[in-house]
Amino acid sequence: MSQWEVVIGLETHAQLQTKSKIFSGSSIAFGAEPNLQANAVDIALPGVLPVLNREAVVCAIKFGLAVGASIAPRSVFARKNYFYPDLPKGYQISQFEIPVVQGGGLSIRVGEHEKFVHLTRAHLEEDAGKSLHEDFHGRTGIDLNRAGTPLLEIVTEPDMRSSAEAVAYARALHALVQWIGICDGNMQEGSFRCDANVSVRPVGQKEFGTRREIKNLNSFRFMQQAIDFEVQWQINEITEGRAIRQATVLFDPDTGETRAMRSKEDAHDYRYFPDPDLLPLEIGDDWITEVKAELPELPQAMQARFQADYGLSAYDAAILTASRGMADYFVSAVAAAGAANAKTIANWIMGELAARLNKNDTDIEASPISAPQLAGLIQRIADNTISNTIAKKVFEALWNGEGQTADAIIEAQGLKQITDSGAIEKIIDEVLAANAKSVEEFRAGKEKAFNALVGQAMKATKGKANPQQVNELLKKKLGG
Repeated sequence: MSQWEVVIGLETHAQLQTKSKIFSGSSIAFGAEPNLQANAVDIALPGVLPVLNREAVVCAIKFGLAVGASIAPRSVFARKNYFYPDLPKGYQISQFEIPVVQGGGLSIRVGEHEKFVHLTRAHLEEDAGKSLHEDFHGRTGIDLNRAGTPLLEIVTEPDMRSSAEAVAYARALHALVQWIGICDGNMQEGSFRCDANVSVRPVGQKEFGTRREIKNLNSFRFMQQAIDFEVQWQINEITEGRAIRQATVLFDPDTGETRAMRSKEDAHDYRYFPDPDLLPLEIGDDWITEVKAELPELPQAMQARFQADYGLSAYDAAILTASRGMADYFVSAVAAAGAANAKTIANWIMGELAARLNKNDTDIEASPISAPQLAGLIQRIADNTISNTIAKKVFEALWNGEGQTADAIIEAQGLKQITDSGAIEKIIDEVLAANAKSVEEFRAGKEKAFNALVGQAMKATKGKANPQQVNELLKKKLGG
């Protein structure tokens, strides 16, 4: 495949976290019975007029600021005309020629490789309803609860050159819209949906190949599988002398294949024209300044601060800011345990805690161990109250809710580390007397025998002796 270059652009629909729809007062809460959240505006009764939701505009401004884009001082809503049963008006209100957000981009990382993905635009629009096929034999039901749900459609330039880059971008965007609080990111509920435009061309060719759009990818794993299949399919078609035709395709997770859904439309097919019921959207500098003041510290700024203030590596800082929840957890733990323990806290969050959260399919926001609880555990490691080995036992007890604090668990279970040199020395004397063979082997040059003696000493203290002291005293006793 080295003679082919893959070209990918993504279009993402992020459902905005407003209380009501973009042009009506209906609720957008997920899970209601069909058509209970569709009012006269949503079902397009004659004589009703749309009214723009101000909070949806605030969400768009936040996004534009977060990606370094231009916020259009004047943008226009348009009617995108097409007929489909779940579109009662016969058109969708969207933005075409003048979108509210223009340009900007996102930095992504794939392994050691860093790349900047440019954005073309992000525009506000309403969602359509939903066609229901499963529960109706030979018929289709229409649920208009989603009709009018506010969306921000985010469109990239065709900058990505592999499925791995596309997934890295989608993950970064997914994290960002949640970070700034404009979208809950729930892919299962349809709050974050991606379409991938995929084409291939011979390496060195300037002109793009014919693209096919893979619609409604609702998981990162499916996105990677769909793009990889589509790329290989297009290469095979071209190699065998067949032309690629522009089309919209769907990915079937059961077969791992894409299949054509319809020929791909171009913009002129939709007969866009300005919506006469909506005034142009005007956004002044004062409004932008007001929204900017509400934005949280952004991931890249926080990464730089973690490196400067706590001496973390770029990799550690990137992992800890992969989600707002993880970043907040780290900040809270450092506040409780002190900046001197920041690196140890980072290691425990990325190691023991992340592994346990993944195993239990739990988000860090729902972690049974709170940030202050983890901080208390780290402090007891730092002051040599417990060893790293014992700390894992305390972590387990905290996870299982066996105590409110590390101190309480250490006290209740008698886990305090033995640091008394005299007590440790006495135990080592007993171990040496009981393991004469290992002593001989060590003196004969077998290093493994020393480790065996350390193990015996730790076993005799039930793991509570300070490992460093055990090592030092053993070496002293053995003349090492």
